[in-house]
Amino acid sequence: MPARDLPACTWSGSATHLRHVEGELVRAAAGEVDYLAVCTAADLPVAIGGVDYQVADGAGTLWQLAVLPAPQGHGLGTLPTGAAEQRVRDRGLRRAELSVEEDNPRARALYERLGYVAYGRAPDAWDAEGPDGAVHRHETMCVLMRRDV
Repeated sequence: MPARDLPACTWSGSATHLRHVEGELVRAAAGEVDYLAVCTAADLPVAIGGVDYQVADGAGTLWQLAVLPAPQGHGLGTLPTGAAEQRVRDRGLRRAELSVEEDNPRARALYERLGYVAYGRAPDAWDAEGPDGAVHRHETMCVLMRRDV
């Protein structure tokens, strides 16, 4: 995903999130991660996500998978996931991993339909802007999932 697409991705998170994505694009240029966007014919991103090759030995870790709210539930989430899995295979790796928040059953159901299997739990946290514009620490518990690709 080129940096020029960032302004069209405000639906995916706060300004803090987009600054983080911008940093990940620098890592992508260095080959540490891949950052992908599914775009419409008008070249507008409607789904995004990344693969980090530095998190787990022998696996690509999918993260920041997001779909524009309006088309959610219509199969669009499978596109960045499938493209990310292909990138993992292209790197000669045989496993994809991801984590999904426990309070996000729709996302977990999607990953289970795609063949991901839960293998553990782990806490996660990140900074996010609230409606008041202030940055707050978001803490959550995630289900760890993986599948052979």
